[in-house]
Amino acid sequence: MRRRTVLQGFAAAAAITALPRLGFAQIPPGVLAVGQIAEPQSLDPHVATATNDFRIAVNLYDGLVRFRSGTLEVEPALATEWTIAPDGLLYRFTLRDGVTFHDGSPFDAASVVFNFDRMLKDDHPFHDTGPFPLSFFFSTVESVTAVDPRTVEFRLKEPFAPFLSNLAYPTGLIVSPAGVEAKAKDFGRAPSGTGPFRFGEWQANQRVVIARNEGYWDGAPALEAVIFRPVADANTRTAEMLSGGLDLMVEVPADSIALFRDDPSFVLQEAPGPHVWFLILNTREGPFADKRVRQAVNYAVNKAAIVDSLLQGTASVADGPIPRAFGFANDGSTEPYPHDPERAKALLAEAGVTQATLRFLVPQGGSGMLEPVAMATAIQADLAAVGLTAAIETFEWNTYLSTVNPGLAGKGDMAAMAWMTNDPDTLPFLTLRADALPENGGFNSGYYTNPDVDALLDKARRSTDQAERGRLYEEVQRLVHDDAPWLFVANWKQTTASTAAVQGFKPEPSFLLPLKGVSKA
Repeated sequence: MRRRTVLQGFAAAAAITALPRLGFAQIPPGVLAVGQIAEPQSLDPHVATATNDFRIAVNLYDGLVRFRSGTLEVEPALATEWTIAPDGLLYRFTLRDGVTFHDGSPFDAASVVFNFDRMLKDDHPFHDTGPFPLSFFFSTVESVTAVDPRTVEFRLKEPFAPFLSNLAYPTGLIVSPAGVEAKAKDFGRAPSGTGPFRFGEWQANQRVVIARNEGYWDGAPALEAVIFRPVADANTRTAEMLSGGLDLMVEVPADSIALFRDDPSFVLQEAPGPHVWFLILNTREGPFADKRVRQAVNYAVNKAAIVDSLLQGTASVADGPIPRAFGFANDGSTEPYPHDPERAKALLAEAGVTQATLRFLVPQGGSGMLEPVAMATAIQADLAAVGLTAAIETFEWNTYLSTVNPGLAGKGDMAAMAWMTNDPDTLPFLTLRADALPENGGFNSGYYTNPDVDALLDKARRSTDQAERGRLYEEVQRLVHDDAPWLFVANWKQTTASTAAVQGFKPEPSFLLPLKGVSKA
């Protein structure tokens, strides 16, 4: 990949472009080096799907709204206020005045219309710069209209409770129309937004650099620049932190928790969040087409041992597709599958599957993936104890996504996956409905279908009554837990480590990484 634009005109340019010669252990003051878990796939927030990419994007772009710091509650951003019609079908936003994109073009209502039409309309001139896999978030939008330069209206096809929350998610970030028109499909490699940092450079498998936006509408950030380094191996990220090559790392490996906690030169922080780590099972054909086999693997795996020993308490055992972080939608009444190998063997015998060979797809690392290879090895051993042979195949993260997202191809396939979401609707809606099968553009890679689940999800997303939504999602949790289309494993507690020089940083329940308020001594 050719070298991208290099921070021309930015104060930090000379220091950052010298880093390959100096070594990353000599990071200049005011420059923050962040250890990411993988090379990003795209910095176009409408194209990206991984939290790894979104952690960079939220610093380059703004949405109409954003998550209030420390919460999943929505507050104004590029929109200063909004009103919602009594029938829940019309949202009117008043836009912030005087905001410009990094390329100098103006932000206005027309640019908002461009963004959503680009994602949602097949005949838009830049729709083919996609695909836009998370445009599902806005599938209920019927039209977006610029009333005047400072006012934009969204008309929905039906009431949609998660709409504001989805606008706050990175898929709702606003990109520069002029930037898209200039770069088309290359926009994700040369992005332009309105955020607190501007894009600097992207050197493949080395770093993405962003630099301070001096004219940011919400005040310039303290940091001159941020370097996002892809360091896939968790132990290598730890070594880089200890040697001074990183100032901040996400997804601290369990074995390093005590190390950073006990060393006063580092700050270890933890935040629970809406995360699920699970194995997708091919329910269309092969042994997992039988619910008893799917339940058996859930009984066979000692998830408590994985959480307590391998992950050393940095996660909790998952009980279904909706994490307990969404308290109103998961009251804890659905208990996780206990470790019961004898029950697993009995179910396998009932299904006539006393022995089987499974293909177990696993990423080497990636967004929210915890310790995927080590976890897969533990699962493999537990499955072997009940007569199931799981052959592990590992992949680089982006290769993995391109292998799994189109759907599991082989009988007996299972694949590790992790999702971090902003609403209890998101994960089941995008991954468990019949309409979300890969051939329909969704992420239901295991081909699970249950009409009752589909009906509940449709009703929950139309309801404007939070208590009713909660009851509906709890029923979804119960049904999916019983059908067991996944092996439910863990809910991750996000853990970060930073040097004591880093000030103002706190991990967010969204698992995103906004750095506008961070400084470094």
